[in-house]
Amino acid sequence: MEHVPPPAEELVILDRELARLDLRRSQLLTRRTWLLSVLQAPGPRPAAPQFPPPAARAWAGAPAPLAPPFAPPSPPVRTRSAQNVLLTLGGLLLTIAAIAFTLVSWGQMGIGGRSAVLTAVTAAALAAPAVLLRRGLSATAEALGALASVLMVLDAVALYLVAVPDTGGLGYAAAASAVLAVLWAAYGLLLDRLRLPLPLAVVSAQLPLVLWAWAAEADALMFSVALLATAAVDCAIAVWFKGVAVRVTACAGLCVTGGTGLLVALVKSLSAGGPAGAVVPGVLLLMGAVIALAGARRAPAALAVAAGVVAGLAGVAAVGGVLTAAVSDGWAVPVYLVCGGLLLLGVRAPLGSPAVRGLVWAAGSVTAAAVLFSAAPVAVAMVGPVAQLGRLWSGTPGAGVRGALGATDLPWQEMTAAPVVLLMVAAALGSAYRSWEGLVRWAEPVLSPGPVWRTAAATSAVLVGWAGLTVLPPALNVSYTAAVSLQWMLVAVAVTVASGALRRGMTGVAVSAWVCASAGAVDVALLSLSSEPATYAVFGALLLLFAGAATAVDTPGEPSRPAVFVTVQAVLACAAMVCAAVLAVAFGASMGLEAYEAAPVLLVVPALTAGLGARLKGHPVALPLELTGAAVGLAAVVAALGDPAFLALVLALGGVLAAGTALRPERREVAGYLATGLFVLASWVRLSATGVSSPEAYTLPVTVPALVIGVLRRRRDPAASSWTAYGAGLAVTLVPALFAAWVDPHWLRPLLLGVAALVITLLGARLRLQALLVLGGAVLALDAVHELAPYVVQVVGAMPRWVAPALAGVLLLAVGATYEKRLRDARRLRDALGRMR
Repeated sequence: MEHVPPPAEELVILDRELARLDLRRSQLLTRRTWLLSVLQAPGPRPAAPQFPPPAARAWAGAPAPLAPPFAPPSPPVRTRSAQNVLLTLGGLLLTIAAIAFTLVSWGQMGIGGRSAVLTAVTAAALAAPAVLLRRGLSATAEALGALASVLMVLDAVALYLVAVPDTGGLGYAAAASAVLAVLWAAYGLLLDRLRLPLPLAVVSAQLPLVLWAWAAEADALMFSVALLATAAVDCAIAVWFKGVAVRVTACAGLCVTGGTGLLVALVKSLSAGGPAGAVVPGVLLLMGAVIALAGARRAPAALAVAAGVVAGLAGVAAVGGVLTAAVSDGWAVPVYLVCGGLLLLGVRAPLGSPAVRGLVWAAGSVTAAAVLFSAAPVAVAMVGPVAQLGRLWSGTPGAGVRGALGATDLPWQEMTAAPVVLLMVAAALGSAYRSWEGLVRWAEPVLSPGPVWRTAAATSAVLVGWAGLTVLPPALNVSYTAAVSLQWMLVAVAVTVASGALRRGMTGVAVSAWVCASAGAVDVALLSLSSEPATYAVFGALLLLFAGAATAVDTPGEPSRPAVFVTVQAVLACAAMVCAAVLAVAFGASMGLEAYEAAPVLLVVPALTAGLGARLKGHPVALPLELTGAAVGLAAVVAALGDPAFLALVLALGGVLAAGTALRPERREVAGYLATGLFVLASWVRLSATGVSSPEAYTLPVTVPALVIGVLRRRRDPAASSWTAYGAGLAVTLVPALFAAWVDPHWLRPLLLGVAALVITLLGARLRLQALLVLGGAVLALDAVHELAPYVVQVVGAMPRWVAPALAGVLLLAVGATYEKRLRDARRLRDALGRMR
């Protein structure tokens, strides 16, 4: 007899099961002992043992620890917690009842009863939290403390209504809020475990000075004094008090009262009629700055930085307000800019690092605001030349450069300071860049700006300096000629700076200078369109400048150049070609030529780019240069659309240029197809322009030799494409014949064209030649559509109107039902065409 499992394995299984049973018995016995000890012992409950022990579980293979039914029961809800909840609810209900009694039943009692009730309830509410706190009922104490606070406010209202009803309400409210603030502060300090009285005291302290100023009908400056004095008290509380809730409340009050007081003082400073009238607002602003700096000394880092910013801005407004009151309106911004720059002298002041950083941010904010103020005239100087597009070569403007910009009516008297502001900022940034190491050592104890900030300073200096020089001519209202000359010189300087920075590896400065040069070039180019001589002079100078800069940027000795070099050089070369194209158009306009007559002149630029491309060969700039020439050639084609003869001439000349480019191996494929297409289009357009009604007589003598050459090419090179061998020859005849057939009212030409197209299609299918199949099939289909269209129109007109939508629906249903099969058929057709030569 064979044992399953074997005896040795069965013995192991039995031993393991017996061990499990012994472990379970031991567990139950231990649990019984623990339960008996719980029932008998009056002291604290012993901890429940863990069953089974980890070692025993591992030996017996137990998968999990003790099940939840054997865990000790959950402790009951603490009595004090339930008591606190009940007393809290009771306190809230008592508060509601007291308020309802005061509001509803007040009129049913005399003066003595009213006073007795309020005094008794308030005294009880004030005394109860002390007793409750000793018993640990903090929640109930807080609730009764809140009740006492409400009752104290009601006591103040009742006292006013009963004792001093004829006194001014604002003055009484100011005195009552001050008294309540003192009482709440004393009460909170006496019962320091209550969280509500001290924050209420801080909130109440915000009102007395403001209400007294309101009651006295004080002016705006007195309101500012009251607000700033209140802010000073809040600052002292926030700095010296240790309670978190009190400090947070004081900081909130400081922000509200201090910010409002500073805004009032700032408005009065800006509207002052003279330096004397700006002194008092300036003093108030300085007082606000002192308060902010005093609070920054013990504030967290983020709040200290914000306080430093506020203090810096307030100081600039205070000093600048007095100084600007003595200058004209247009020069106020430079004064504020100088005051903002002087804030940087406070970097070494013993104010703490966060506050000093705030001063630096305040100086930066003032500088940024000054630059933004000067942005409007810069925008006028940049956008104004666009108006020249509407008055090309109308003559030199008589009102100076402002007349050329169309901005003679703008308040330039107030914007005269814009270039001064921009140039001051640019000079400061440039100086900071040049003496960066010294500035870092000077500010090192507080600030440690990295190299990124130095690059940002240099980049900003270039941008801001260029903007200041751009707006300088209209600000001074120089003559038109002088403005154009200055703008071109500015472009030349920007290009020179960009080239030098690029060679030195200063990419940020180079990019900024290139942006400025590009914008300036567009600006001066548009500005020069007002005068014919200026157009030639400016675009010619720009052509030479861009070409020279592209040559200067080139570094043929370096095997691998950064991409920025190639990009900049390509942009410069393309910009030079655009200037050449504009000169060609200007030459045609000077000669009195129509647009289509001047189109061949534009082809000088594609010819030039084709020659440069052949000279540069594998240079990275060659392709962008040739593409620019192709775009100019396309513009020439568009310009020649007004006259078919000139259009044919332009297409033919373009084909010649493309054929010359196709001689280069790297351009052969694309340029070869382009040349073929241009020659074919030129022949078609020429036939149409001469009024030929039978184009086959002119195209067949071209088609037959072309097909013969194609056959010879295929014999010598069987791998040659059928499009290369036969495409051009067939298209020369088939396409003009198709156009002629569509306008021919007789049936013979469409019939002959259809037969020829059918033969070509069958030959293409038989010989597996893609060009013959596609061209023949397309011409055959279009010819059939032309011939069948009248009958289809008649049939559709004779049918009911619902038949066409019904047929369309049936067709869509059929296509949808066999969608996958149609996709497979389309893929097979595509693959079959792809396999053809």
